[in-house]
Amino acid sequence: MTDTGNTRPADSEAPASRPSRLRRLMRYVPLIAPVLLWAVPCWMLLHTGQHWPLPVALAGTALFALGLFGMPLAMARGHGRRQQDRAAIVGDTLLGAGWVLFTWSLLLGILLRLALTVAGVGASQDRARTVTWAVLGTTAVLLTWGYAEARRVPRVRRLDVQLPRLGAGLDGLRVVLITDTHYGPLDRARWSARVCETVNALEADLVCHTGDIADGTAERRRAQAAPLATVRATRARVYVTGNHEYYSEAQGWVDLMDELGWEPLRNRHLLLERGGDTLVVAGVDDVTAESSGLTGHRAHLAGALHGADPDLPVLLLAHQPKFIDRAAAAGIDLQLSGHTHGGQIWPFHHLVHLDQPALAGLSHHGTRTLLYTSRGTGFWGPPFRVFAPSEITLLVLRSPHLPAPT
Repeated sequence: MTDTGNTRPADSEAPASRPSRLRRLMRYVPLIAPVLLWAVPCWMLLHTGQHWPLPVALAGTALFALGLFGMPLAMARGHGRRQQDRAAIVGDTLLGAGWVLFTWSLLLGILLRLALTVAGVGASQDRARTVTWAVLGTTAVLLTWGYAEARRVPRVRRLDVQLPRLGAGLDGLRVVLITDTHYGPLDRARWSARVCETVNALEADLVCHTGDIADGTAERRRAQAAPLATVRATRARVYVTGNHEYYSEAQGWVDLMDELGWEPLRNRHLLLERGGDTLVVAGVDDVTAESSGLTGHRAHLAGALHGADPDLPVLLLAHQPKFIDRAAAAGIDLQLSGHTHGGQIWPFHHLVHLDQPALAGLSHHGTRTLLYTSRGTGFWGPPFRVFAPSEITLLVLRSPHLPAPT
């Protein structure tokens, strides 16, 4: 593996564009979302014809009010200046539970009630109460299952990826991708060690981490990240920053990953050589890096490819899938990304699609560029994954230039 050095031009490749209407609207989401998240289920489950006894209605309304005011307060204390892990756990859990309850209050609250009405099942009050119990039961099942999915060691997803420009000597190269580990308020040091054991069992040539290592500084989450030092690869272990590093002293994470034996690809590349053929392995800082104000941090593809032979195939690490526009324009062969979590809690993926061109899996862009988007190895915030399982990805690179059998 050859290190080509680091080039970081002073100017950004893509000037900041004027905020769109959607972005301006998103500014009001933190104010509106908690109200909708708790008021809608409260109304649908307690006050639309159920006629619960007064103590039940009052107690239920009080619980929803507690969620409405407690969730933002806990999240502010957990993720704000105080960084209180216990408060973060409470706030994140309430956020996930509120989202699931909101979703299924609408779906079952409307569709099931309509179906029962059309079928003429029971009286109006009975139908309303049936819907309430159905929503509460569905929410409980999904949260229990989603918690188990979030805390388990991810399943390994295997796929072959053919790159037309990949030389025969590199056919069968094994690339393992982990991303979005999000070490955070819930201590997952043992989970981290088991993830690393799973990665090592895959006997990778190249192991990649495409960012969002943790929520919190490197000093604070060191114990959870420490098992990454045990990851083995025959060629290299490489890493790029994600947007969450820039919320938590990104340079500290770059330094820690270097200390743990990983190669931070900050707008530069390495050359992976095997069997007389060469693959360029490049990486860029996250697209949010420049706005972080950290000196020298920016996403700069030209710097990452500076000095590389343009005839060689390129594997690019970029945290966010939306970097694919620049990658395709530069003729990158394969971009590896994370960030989306596959939506994490259904149906949040519809909102993710407003910001990202791909949610999960392999997709084609431009004339020759492939993008693989991982659903992520860990979880952010709410400790739930509903219809969006985590993954450790094994990509076996294939060449179309193998010699014909004799």
